[in-house]
Amino acid sequence: MKIFETHAHYDDSDYDEDRDQLISTMLSEEGPLDAIVNVGASLKGCEDSLSLASRYDRVYAAVGVHPEEVESLNPDKLKWIEDMAVSDKKVLAIGEIGLDYHYPEPGKDIQKYWFRQQLSIARKINKPVIIHSREACADTLECMRQEHAQDFGGIIHCYSYTKEAARDYLNMGFYFGIGGVVTFKNAKKLVEAVEFIPMDRILLETDCPYMAPEPHRGTRNDSRNIVYVAEKIAQIKGITAQEVIDITNNNARVLFGL
Repeated sequence: MKIFETHAHYDDSDYDEDRDQLISTMLSEEGPLDAIVNVGASLKGCEDSLSLASRYDRVYAAVGVHPEEVESLNPDKLKWIEDMAVSDKKVLAIGEIGLDYHYPEPGKDIQKYWFRQQLSIARKINKPVIIHSREACADTLECMRQEHAQDFGGIIHCYSYTKEAARDYLNMGFYFGIGGVVTFKNAKKLVEAVEFIPMDRILLETDCPYMAPEPHRGTRNDSRNIVYVAEKIAQIKGITAQEVIDITNNNARVLFGL
């Protein structure tokens, strides 16, 4: 099997000069990728993700608004997200949605409100979610429980919490998106979490153009770098990188119903 990239942002302006060439090469017969989920973070990002998914057979989309962008939301825009998720067969998930308390704005209450509103869409249409959670572990779990997220499932994207917190998300049936951070020298907590999380709950992702793994940390990231993540997970788990790629590809297909 090839790599299933579960979280990319190829709509980002960082790819304006080589986007089509890069995606075509990675998804070619000789390329490393089986599929890409391009994830919306803003309303424009959702539109661009839908456009990319319409142009490539094995590019899919997720639609949702990132916590840093929720002040742009209103009921009409929320309804548009729901309509796109229902009408476009290439939309696999609602995301990325969640909570991010790293900066003071938007305020916590408005973030929680729109997170729950978007979770409720996923419950209504029975699609998984892609959750962004930064410095907000307890509130993320509380919102998920309030909206019965265990009923529709999804991914804790760019997982950054402890193995103890991972147990709570596992108990809700969630998957864990693991990307370049696991290769960083200061990633001890994440390495311990990956040791703990069963392989049938791990997914590969880049969050590109961000979070490039070692040895390319600090450069523009793309999905070809997932091989470094797979090698690191293989080292942690005591299996081969190809086994990691095969298992995570299957996990993604189970989650997304492909």
